[in-house]
Amino acid sequence: MACPVFSRPVSLVIGGGVVGTHAARMAAGLGAEVTIIDRSIPRLRELDELFEGRVRTRFSTIDAVQEEVFAADVVIGAVLVPGASAPKLVSRGMLSSMRKGSVIVDVAIDQGGCFETSRPTTHADPTYEVDGVIHYCVANMPGAVPLTSSQALNNATLPFGLALVNKGFSAVLENPHLRAGLNVHRGRLTYRAVAESLGLPFSPIEQAAA
Repeated sequence: MACPVFSRPVSLVIGGGVVGTHAARMAAGLGAEVTIIDRSIPRLRELDELFEGRVRTRFSTIDAVQEEVFAADVVIGAVLVPGASAPKLVSRGMLSSMRKGSVIVDVAIDQGGCFETSRPTTHADPTYEVDGVIHYCVANMPGAVPLTSSQALNNATLPFGLALVNKGFSAVLENPHLRAGLNVHRGRLTYRAVAESLGLPFSPIEQAAA
């Protein structure tokens, strides 16, 4: 008697940063056929070396996104533009060509989401359906594991908190990471992407701190 043949699920990860890399690792570990799309050629090379051929990589274009979305069972949106709204890379029109019962996971929902049909959901009511495609768009996804995520966040941010306590605002001017994280100072927007996304004036930190 012949054994049934099961096709491997197809997963698409849009964005090859930290979130996208871990999502791809998890999907590949579960046996899925994984493709990662990113707009950085150097990052795509790094991912090729990291996964040693276990995942496919493609440069991000409109055609590439459309082709991969149409073929995918699961699409994970892991796009991050620091300080700005996430770009809408998957339109409502693309959903009609996806298989019914396919799943969209929008990790970028805290920055507005990278799918046109995304809207924030909660852990209590995490999913909804649009054109037969299941959407999972939970804001603050790490809240599903609050203790672990809080410990990880505390470990990462404690040195910066101590620097602010010990040096005050001088720590921001001295530390490039704190400078990069400053959004508003004395009523002025000091992060260009935030100012542009809100249509408000941008003030360099040197000008705002003067």
